[in-house]
Amino acid sequence: MPHISFSELKNWSLCPHNRKLVYEDRLNPFTDSVYTAFGTAVHSVCEKIALVDDMAEDPRALFEDFFTEELKVLEDPISQKDFDTFLKHGKEIVVEVLDGLQRSFGKYKVFQAEEQLFERIIEFPNKEYDFKGFVDLVIQTEDKKYHIIDWKSCSWGWDMRKRTDRIVTYQLTFYKKFLSDKHNIDPKNIETYFGLLKRTATENKIEIFRVSSGEKKIKNALNILNKAVYNIHNRNYPKNKLSCGKCEFNRSSHCP
Repeated sequence: MPHISFSELKNWSLCPHNRKLVYEDRLNPFTDSVYTAFGTAVHSVCEKIALVDDMAEDPRALFEDFFTEELKVLEDPISQKDFDTFLKHGKEIVVEVLDGLQRSFGKYKVFQAEEQLFERIIEFPNKEYDFKGFVDLVIQTEDKKYHIIDWKSCSWGWDMRKRTDRIVTYQLTFYKKFLSDKHNIDPKNIETYFGLLKRTATENKIEIFRVSSGEKKIKNALNILNKAVYNIHNRNYPKNKLSCGKCEFNRSSHCP
């Protein structure tokens, strides 16, 4: 079944031709790095912590195991100094995850971790396309509200521009919409959050902040999604020259 993910939509919104190069021509200008290894490892520990009520394993040791495994796939080894630095930061983050959740939500229960979404885009007429995604964490609080949390590893945090970026925040909007469809939950009972895992922050390494995803925003997000699916279905891939400065293919043989 044809489908689209948020990452694919994000590429399309940058430039439809960029999306074609990455998702159809299978060109990947990025390589894994210590940063991607760190992000994957810390996400894995967050998932483990969420799923286990009384985890016997030390999350710091768990992070070290995950991080070490992720580093094995890198083409270039990292220095011992970098390993020690990233290891220290990761251990400091994972021990704060539960406290961060409890500070933000009080008493809660886990509804799902790594919730897979593969839902029909019913708003796209006459074509069968699904939205594909993975939601990091969904919890339910005592007031029966559902809370979607998407973990983002970063350095010191996000500035206001990124926190309010339309495309960035649409990720949570889509998760809310399609989680609601999947489980038949009233969207009014779902709230959305980013959880920042701040590697270089000296304190408060876990920051969870709410992002509004009301009816109007869902409608606007779906308009962009439907426009993308329509153009992808019709193989319409114009170049967005306003985004050339942000594109990794700019002035390459793939986009001269």
